[in-house]
Formats: sequence, C-alpha cells, structure tokens
Amino acid sequence: MGGALWAQDNPKKVSKTEALGAVQSKVQPEYPSAARQLKIEGAVEVEAVVSESGAVEKVNIVSGNPVLTRSAVEAVKHWKFNPFTEAGKPVKALAPVTFTFKL
Repeated sequence: MGGALWAQDNPKKVSKTEALGAVQSKVQPEYPSAARQLKIEGAVEVEAVVSESGAVEKVNIVSGNPVLTRSAVEAVKHWKFNPFTEAGKPVKALAPVTFTFKL
C-alpha cells in the first residue's frame, strides 16, 4: 500500500478553533425533554466527519451523557462547513464540536 492512499482514508484532524472558524451554518441542539425532567446537564463532545464539500457525513460521539448525545449528533448533522484544505485541495476532515447543556 502506498502512503498516499492511506492518507486519503484518514481525515485531517482540525482543532476546535479551526472547526468553529469554518462553520457556515449551524443548528443548535434541542434540550431533550427527558434530560430536562431529570435535570441532566453537562458537556457533550462529538467529532464531525466533514466531506470535501463541507457537508457533515457522519458524527462520532466522543463523550457525554447518553440522554444528551443524540440531540447533539442530530444538530451537527445539519451543520455546513467551509471545506478544509490541505496543499490547496479540499480534504475530508475530523472536526471536534462541544455542546454544553445547561438548564
């Protein structure tokens, strides 16, 4: 296997600052009613797999209360990013996003 092929499958990891700077449009997560009733608060960390066009292809849950994570994932699926580039070409990227759910 050539090294260049392997690099294509591995999305470029970007920082939270880079990720937030590249957001074109975003949707805030809804506070789940179950979490509201149980007074669950906290941070949810996810990683968005952003395609070469800037669309979110997939969202991975990194950490957070399971009652809150689904809402965060659903919100990030609707985000749109400016394409991330490497050597002047658009590349797939892994963008970290954190939400803080507070009542």
